[in-house]
Amino acid sequence: MAFARFMSEPAGRIIRVVAGLVLVGLGFLIGGTTGVVVGLVGLVPIAAGAFNFCLVGPLVGGYFSGRKNLESRPPRSTGRPRRA
Repeated sequence: MAFARFMSEPAGRIIRVVAGLVLVGLGFLIGGTTGVVVGLVGLVPIAAGAFNFCLVGPLVGGYFSGRKNLESRPPRSTGRPRRA
């Protein structure tokens, strides 16, 4: 959850946008079909940072929404109920 929370903060969002811009730049440098694929993949972290959603949030115990990661506690597990 801490990772999802960090990635939802302004610093994490900036890191995602910068990483996406690097991938798009690499796509231009590589060229061809591979470059187009790398460039398109780079658009995903740019969009995630710009629109504040976290693709890995649900995988690490957080939310998909960046706002929810910052404002609330982690979601409850959907597995077996806990014993008291």
